[in-house]
Amino acid sequence: MIIRERYLSKIREFYDSNLIKIITGIRRCGKSVLLKQIMNELIDNGIDDSHIIYINFEDVEYSFISDYLELNKYIKDKIIDKNKYYLFFDEVQMVDKWEKVVNSFKATLNVSIFVTGSNSKLLSGELSTLLSGRYVSFKVQPFVFSEVIELKNLTNKRDIEDAFDDYLLWGGLPQRFEFKTTDGMKTYLSDVFDAIVLKDIVKRHNIKNVVLFQRIMEYLVTNPSQSFSPTKMLGEFERAKIPMSTKTVYECLAYAEETLLMNKVQAYDVRGKRILSRNDKYYLTDLGLGQILNVNKKVQFGAYLENIVYNELVYRGYNVSIGNNNGKEIDFVAVKHNLIEYYQVSYSLQNEETLEREFGAYKNIDDNFPKYVISTDKLDYSQNGIIHKNIIDWLLES
Repeated sequence: MIIRERYLSKIREFYDSNLIKIITGIRRCGKSVLLKQIMNELIDNGIDDSHIIYINFEDVEYSFISDYLELNKYIKDKIIDKNKYYLFFDEVQMVDKWEKVVNSFKATLNVSIFVTGSNSKLLSGELSTLLSGRYVSFKVQPFVFSEVIELKNLTNKRDIEDAFDDYLLWGGLPQRFEFKTTDGMKTYLSDVFDAIVLKDIVKRHNIKNVVLFQRIMEYLVTNPSQSFSPTKMLGEFERAKIPMSTKTVYECLAYAEETLLMNKVQAYDVRGKRILSRNDKYYLTDLGLGQILNVNKKVQFGAYLENIVYNELVYRGYNVSIGNNNGKEIDFVAVKHNLIEYYQVSYSLQNEETLEREFGAYKNIDDNFPKYVISTDKLDYSQNGIIHKNIIDWLLES
């Protein structure tokens, strides 16, 4: 297993802070391993392991802790002196009203608290109000491609290209790389997807028509990187004689976002400098969770490539929007520290029409911010100050 230094470097300065460290991410993206890497660093820095308390609430060993009062008693019994304790609560959303006891620990004990969860609403509503100003948050993703190369210790160009082809289809959930056969990997990914759908959504929201819900989720995850159209989706289901309402569609989208399965990206008017209220796109947090349901469908390589670029930009710390330039779409407007970068993504630029479309999307954008076109092509198509990059080269940049 690799050391996830990009995340550790952000969290490290808060190890001894009394701010609550909240780490979110989709199921099986590596949050538990990250917690253990933090614990190892604490021990290496001289912290006695008797002052490190770790609870994984998905472990049956801790199934007796179901609410905040039971958690309070368990921790209070473990703390036997006045020295600092480090509390690690993994998948804390399993504990009812956990925020009350965590806030109490922060206020009354000499502790540093770390919590993880697989739900985007971990920091919403009442919780956000209760812990306002008392926490720092970090979002963890599955492996990006550079981490895959580090994991596999690849240096040969052909091996790296083969690894990218695999990553393009099957994503970067860390545990899937432990399987030696495609069937084993598919089974694992299917189990993860079922846990998200059945445990985190169906059970949590008491969904009655499970079959319909699963059909909607299948549609969503097998059509990533597309401008979302409820009308088109309803039409397709209507032709299949499956009755459904717009309300149901948007509920399912909200659930997909809540469980961090998908991410909504808003459109941004490049010239008007404002967020647009339509043409949102949805990107999968991990492509493998879409590919397992992509049975007998043509692989949308261009859409998958765009999804990879989106996830990479988020990993690099950018705020990402979809660009609109007088009706021409720019795949991504990436902003960090008030600096802007523009990205167009195409699987191949060898077609003259595609070349014109991708580079032409930047026409009349008269600022001096960097403009990129990303593709699988090895030939450099850079022109007129617009930089073309091969996708693998770009992903492996420092």
